[in-house]
Amino acid sequence: MNFYKDFIFPRLAKQDPEKAHYSAIGLLKFAHKIPFVPTILRMLFSVNDKRLERKVLGLYFKNPVGLAAGFDKNALWVDELSDLGFGFIEIGTVTPRAQMGNEKPRLFRLLEDEAIINRMGFNNEGSFEAAKHLRERKSKVIVGGNIGKNKLTENDDAVYDYLKAFNDLYPYVDYFVVNVSSPNTPGLRDLQEKEPLKFILKSLQRDNGRKSKQKPILLKIAPDLTNEQLDDIIEIVLESKTSGVIATNTTISRDGLNTDNQTVAEIGAGGLSGRPLTKRSTEVIRYLHQKSKGAFPIIGVGGIYSAEDAIEKLEAGASLVQIYSGFIYEGPALTKKICKGILKHTAKKAKS
Repeated sequence: MNFYKDFIFPRLAKQDPEKAHYSAIGLLKFAHKIPFVPTILRMLFSVNDKRLERKVLGLYFKNPVGLAAGFDKNALWVDELSDLGFGFIEIGTVTPRAQMGNEKPRLFRLLEDEAIINRMGFNNEGSFEAAKHLRERKSKVIVGGNIGKNKLTENDDAVYDYLKAFNDLYPYVDYFVVNVSSPNTPGLRDLQEKEPLKFILKSLQRDNGRKSKQKPILLKIAPDLTNEQLDDIIEIVLESKTSGVIATNTTISRDGLNTDNQTVAEIGAGGLSGRPLTKRSTEVIRYLHQKSKGAFPIIGVGGIYSAEDAIEKLEAGASLVQIYSGFIYEGPALTKKICKGILKHTAKKAKS
């Protein structure tokens, strides 16, 4: 019996998805304030084993399973989420100025596909507030800062948004992620083109180089890129000395869904995440890893619902993995299941 899947998720699934998100977090925050409950949660959901530890990007991760950006946009719940066994947590996407995001409803479940469509639109309180929240956190979990541009900022001026968010968050995060691949901000994906992307990454690296300690900067890419575009990504990452790639963001594709076409059409635009993305994200990871000959670390994300899904991405070339939709559908035990699965797989390989 899976208590979360059998009892909690069916009740959350009856609520509006965005309200359900805050209901679940509210429950976690309430539990976190009760004496000894955080300790109990860590005992229930964490796997502490030296064999899970990874050194990637010059950072030490207690395990290779992280929470992807989008769940905690404003860095409000890092302490609570750190009790659920994650090796790292990525906050954001954070923009320099606060913005409301797109009109509601903007978050939708495709239950038949165990998928999610969102068109949130970078709703967040801004980089100054996110930095303030991070400054107040108590946990030592590794935190990544996912940064983007404001909706009203023209693409020609986008670099200033990335630089502002970078400098505001710099003292409080362990690594950065440049998000130019969300489909929910008009024109954002145009920044994945070779010249604008190169300019943004080199500008960030210039500011990074002026700091007393440089921090890793990664690029998050879309799963919808062609192989030729992925070749450009490899070239840009190497030329700009970007630390690595997160593959992948949500997709605009609606191919192969079990949900009926009319329902999908009524939902409309947005990025699709979840099980339908499993295969494509792994393909992108494998292509980048093989074509670059492992020249940079890759964090694999997209459709991870089991230890087998995570292991497949790691064997395709990912150094670390992140979960999001799988965390929502499978519950907080997923991180522990993946960690245990990795240990079992590692032991099996050692014997063979």
